[in-house]
Amino acid sequence: MDTVTAAQGFSALGSESRIEVFQTLVKAGDAGLLVGDIQQRTGIPASTLAHHLKFLSTAQLIVQEKQGRTIINRANFDHLQTLAAFILEECCSEAGQLS
Repeated sequence: MDTVTAAQGFSALGSESRIEVFQTLVKAGDAGLLVGDIQQRTGIPASTLAHHLKFLSTAQLIVQEKQGRTIINRANFDHLQTLAAFILEECCSEAGQLS
């Protein structure tokens, strides 16, 4: 993962509302949720929720799958794991060095 993609992912989580939406989708697992279900669980107004979902989708944190006239939103667990690995890649690599 490059730093630009990582920055987009972390930036997308830079809002309390988007974190709440994302956590709601993480809790739902692979089944995902419809927009109405996310709205009911978070209390976020529909127009605002659409904005947050678009932001999370653009950052590849969620996947939106159209089934007929409905859209199922799912957390993109593979991308989330890649983001976590990116930030932890060099964890403690300088811990033993004296400055």
